[in-house]
Amino acid sequence: MLPLWVYYVFGFPLLLGPLITVHELGHYIVGRWFGVQAEAFSIGFGKEIWGFTDKRGTRWKLSALPLGGYVQFKGDMNPASIPDTAAAEQASAEERSGSFHHAALWKRALIVFAGPATNILVTLAIFASFFAFYGKPVPADADSQLTIAEFAETSPAREAGLRAGDRIISVEGETMESFRDVQNAIMMYPGRTLDITVLRDGARETFAVTTESREVEDGFGNKSKIGLVGIQAAEAEMTYEPQGIIGSLGLAVDHSIGVVDMMITGVAQIFTGERSVQELGGPVKIAKFSGEQLSMGALAFTNFVALISLNLAFINLLPIPALDGGHLAFYAAEAVRRKPIGPRGTEVAYRAGVALVLALMVFVTINDLAGLPIFGN
Repeated sequence: MLPLWVYYVFGFPLLLGPLITVHELGHYIVGRWFGVQAEAFSIGFGKEIWGFTDKRGTRWKLSALPLGGYVQFKGDMNPASIPDTAAAEQASAEERSGSFHHAALWKRALIVFAGPATNILVTLAIFASFFAFYGKPVPADADSQLTIAEFAETSPAREAGLRAGDRIISVEGETMESFRDVQNAIMMYPGRTLDITVLRDGARETFAVTTESREVEDGFGNKSKIGLVGIQAAEAEMTYEPQGIIGSLGLAVDHSIGVVDMMITGVAQIFTGERSVQELGGPVKIAKFSGEQLSMGALAFTNFVALISLNLAFINLLPIPALDGGHLAFYAAEAVRRKPIGPRGTEVAYRAGVALVLALMVFVTINDLAGLPIFGN
């Protein structure tokens, strides 16, 4: 068994390196497909460590700060793909040829969207492979899994009026198919009152249950807050139904949608104060988690890769100027207005977006460092 620090050293580059590369390759490939010239393709930011220039004039390079990457197309003012509006308006016919900002609006939108799209495809491919290889997990006995067998010593569910023998039908109106569904529907809402509908003596009854907020710790010392109602199912065994390619893809899409829903819920709870900002993670925390997942084996690490890939797509699609979602928002405005946003508005928005992203990066990094054991947490 290798020391954990070895997994930390190798886990982070094994995680982010390929994900950043496929993200930027999405931009590059679609841009090249539409005849847009890429001047630079960089993994990382800052000073170039190593690189070469291909026959098309694209500089491929590895840069010092491995926290992202970029494709700088012809006509970009900088790696954030901020347009130089004045230069674009005065460009000659030769300068317009192969320029990103002189491409058709729909082409620009597809080039920008291609980055997050490749991350989504990576996630779907991993999840679909799992479902195709292992099958769909289903309860061996759904009725037993959804039937309350007993309660914990402290049980909000029992206090709300639920009884042993009640069969859980839905939580907050969402139909439950297994005890895992019940856990997932409850754990994201610590301290929240949820409507739980059960079948009792052939009749449906709904109870308002206020979940217990409890801080749990995994085997690596990572803490998180979850909601509990203090119930135990009569049966927990799962079986796996074989799946074809189409079925596996459908399950991968459903699972990915569920993960995104959990992301949105978690972020919203941080904004509303239901969760601490300490639960936000940045590069340091990702590096820590990647090493821990790698130490647990290839399957755990691959699943983590899928989750982070989806997370990268989600973050990049946020409508913040300087992120892919910000560019798409500008293109949407351009489509409605039938002309681009003015130079002054574009400059102010992009500068504000870059400042916001940098401020968030600094905040989450400090947050990550403050949570490390060497700082007493």
